Amino acid sequence: MTGARPMPEGPHLLTVRRAVRAWFGEHCPERAVVVGLSGGADSLALTAACVAEGAQVHAVVVDHALQAGSAEVAHRAAEQARDLGCSRAEVRTVSVTGAGGPEAAARRARYAALDAVRGDRPILLGHTLDDQAETVLLGLARGSGSRSLRGMAAWDPPRGRPLLTVRRESTVGACAELGLAAWDDPHNLDPSFVRVRLRGEVLPLLEDVLHGGVAGALARTADQLREDGAVLDALAADIAVSARVGDALEVSALVEVPGALRRRVIREWLADCGVPLRNEAQVRAVDDLVGAWRGQGGVAVAGGGPVERLVVERRRGKLDLVRWTGRAASE
Repeated sequence: MTGARPMPEGPHLLTVRRAVRAWFGEHCPERAVVVGLSGGADSLALTAACVAEGAQVHAVVVDHALQAGSAEVAHRAAEQARDLGCSRAEVRTVSVTGAGGPEAAARRARYAALDAVRGDRPILLGHTLDDQAETVLLGLARGSGSRSLRGMAAWDPPRGRPLLTVRRESTVGACAELGLAAWDDPHNLDPSFVRVRLRGEVLPLLEDVLHGGVAGALARTADQLREDGAVLDALAADIAVSARVGDALEVSALVEVPGALRRRVIREWLADCGVPLRNEAQVRAVDDLVGAWRGQGGVAVAGGGPVERLVVERRRGKLDLVRWTGRAASE
């Protein structure tokens, strides 16, 4: 282990440290963590603050190998972590493949690499209040319901996000106070990514038109919806106990249930059945088999394959997920 370097008590670093200290006090008093370190300002400031707060930090730099020179960037970040005083710092190179686009594939690969080394320790990520605001805006634009507007949680085991109350300017400022050269990911300047345009164009415009405070208001909205959602989810879980009959749902146990709760039961049931829920319209169409029943046919849902089609049908008083295979699946 490299000894921790002396850290100046600049105002930005203190802001980051206070957030980290509060997170440790609420979620991880033993202060042994894995930090996902990219070399950018957010994760560098998080790493420094964790060390300054006396944590045992295992820094993991994931090299996605998507850009020229990524290995050099990763090894430099690991060296910075050692200089800061992390108990361990390593680079893990991953292969980014699979469905959902490059961002989703990279996220899956990154989380898998972090999960592989964490043991029973939480994984800390450097998402800030600005990232939270962008997430809420994306959810709002997609119209995918309150679940997506909840944004990211400060603690979603095994992942923690201590900096969700901290603005990006503070993480950048903390690195400057420490004399750390943070890496600027070229992807963060590429306007082909929606988040880049939200960050560089949409949020600044909203802040200007609404005279500031927009990012904080969006983050508070996420907090409020997360609290409300937790209550509704608990009520829906109780209802699901009486509605589940094997792999099916009993219609009579759901027909008098308010739609907001019923759709939560249906959403979790479909997820348990392995149906990828891509939009709220799909859930509402299944819900109509209970709340707006007119004898209509089944509802096709996502998750089938070239020779299989998944359909939710109402029959004999139950909702069943039926798998049509062969010729019927392609018609």
